[in-house]
Amino acid sequence: MGPERRVILGVDVGTTAVRAGAFALDGSARYVRTQAYPLLQPLPGWQVQDPDVLVAATLAAVSACVADTAGAEVVALAVSSPRYGVIGLDAALSPVTPLLTGRDTRSAEVARDLRVSGQSRELHRITGTPVHPGSPLCKLIWFARHEPYLCTATRWWIGLKDYLVHRLTGTLVTELSSASGTGMFDVHRRVWSAGVLDLVGVSGSQLPPVLPTTGVLRLSSAAGQAVGLPSGTPVVVGAGDGPSSSLGMAAIDSTVAGLTLAATGALRTVVAAPLVDPAEIFSCAALTEDAWVVGETVNNGGNVVRWAGSALEPDFRRASDDQFGAPGLLACAERIPPGSDGLVMLPYLLAERTPEGDSGPPGAYLGLRSEHSRGHLVRAALEGVCLQLGSVRDRLAELTPISSVRLTGDAFRHPLWRAVMAAVLDCPTQVAGEDDDAALGAAALGLFAIGLAADLKEAVTLLSPESPYTEPVAVDPALATTYRGLRVKLPALRTVVGRAGEILDEVAAGPGVDRWAEAVPWAS
Repeated sequence: MGPERRVILGVDVGTTAVRAGAFALDGSARYVRTQAYPLLQPLPGWQVQDPDVLVAATLAAVSACVADTAGAEVVALAVSSPRYGVIGLDAALSPVTPLLTGRDTRSAEVARDLRVSGQSRELHRITGTPVHPGSPLCKLIWFARHEPYLCTATRWWIGLKDYLVHRLTGTLVTELSSASGTGMFDVHRRVWSAGVLDLVGVSGSQLPPVLPTTGVLRLSSAAGQAVGLPSGTPVVVGAGDGPSSSLGMAAIDSTVAGLTLAATGALRTVVAAPLVDPAEIFSCAALTEDAWVVGETVNNGGNVVRWAGSALEPDFRRASDDQFGAPGLLACAERIPPGSDGLVMLPYLLAERTPEGDSGPPGAYLGLRSEHSRGHLVRAALEGVCLQLGSVRDRLAELTPISSVRLTGDAFRHPLWRAVMAAVLDCPTQVAGEDDDAALGAAALGLFAIGLAADLKEAVTLLSPESPYTEPVAVDPALATTYRGLRVKLPALRTVVGRAGEILDEVAAGPGVDRWAEAVPWAS
């Protein structure tokens, strides 16, 4: 530990691992610990977790991080987590459901019904949250339709962070950021929407009180013993992982976007007040009362190239544990010219959150010819991910100006990922080597909440005085021109592949060969 003997803990509870960081108040040191846990899929489309497993992992990561600080004073602990999870609790505050994660798509039919009925537009206008299967609103309607007896046994409906904060402090609350991701909270009036709750079939008394993201509670004696901290240590309820990540990247100026690429991808920017997307694509989430994060998460990010490595280059995959592209795999792709000699991949290996509320088009390679090699297939997969994120930036720029983008995430450790992403964006772009931005953002928000920083910018600067975003990524003009042309064609390609997916779904649902021949005449 350096000369500063005080630290603040930022805890980011992710989809498959928790990351706990201890940050010295003068930026002289940081310690980061991670603890992994499984994501379970008991049925197709269901993606759930045991809430108590996540709590145990969080306590273990925090305990290890506290030990690393060698007795430094911990001034506070602040929490970040995904906003779309749902847990049902009984009257004794014990879980009666698993955590339904944001990736759980069992409520796809609910989302589709709300869009077909026209209700989704008004719901989005009120709540700032698009109607999609990951939304807690859709999940609760699904429970009402399919698990009515469970609903009667449920005293509380809460999110993941609400449960974690309860286990840390003994107090059951939520906060503005998590509430604004439920699809049931009026982001303009800052209250639970009575009209939306009536639609969902949930009463306001079943939802926790809503605190500011800067709300401060106190660590319980039991939790303190588990992690090695004094009881009464301040616990800042914090914000969702997306807003926290934007803060950790210092991407909180209105014209700067933050782009994160790991297994999934996300692009977000910060505005001063709730901004509702008329196209019902982007979500709007609170960081604080007067800082709101607008953006979109895509399910198909670095995992697409990981799939390419496993399916197309298993020898490279075995030789490296780099999940976003083994060096040999990416070297193979680097030898292929931009545009992959006419091969295009739509990278929808996993269902995306679409305006239609369904799974969207399937993944597809288009333009495949005999001259295309495995390197072409890998490069096209990488380009497809970057082009998809570039389209997100284009749509977001129609709502609010974006002059530059900051990149973070494990994928961008590789030069090819950086070069392609920067060329697709074709604007001033910087990249950071650190990938603990959500934990840093949680800690910075905590520092502001307890009064040790005058504002959010000062908070993140104190904890990370040497900005990692000092080196710009050079944009190759020829690359930018190639990808600009491809991006213009993506909507038409997506429509064609979407229709092909519908035909294949009809074939899969039919009686067999006869239906296939009817749907695709040339197949007979």
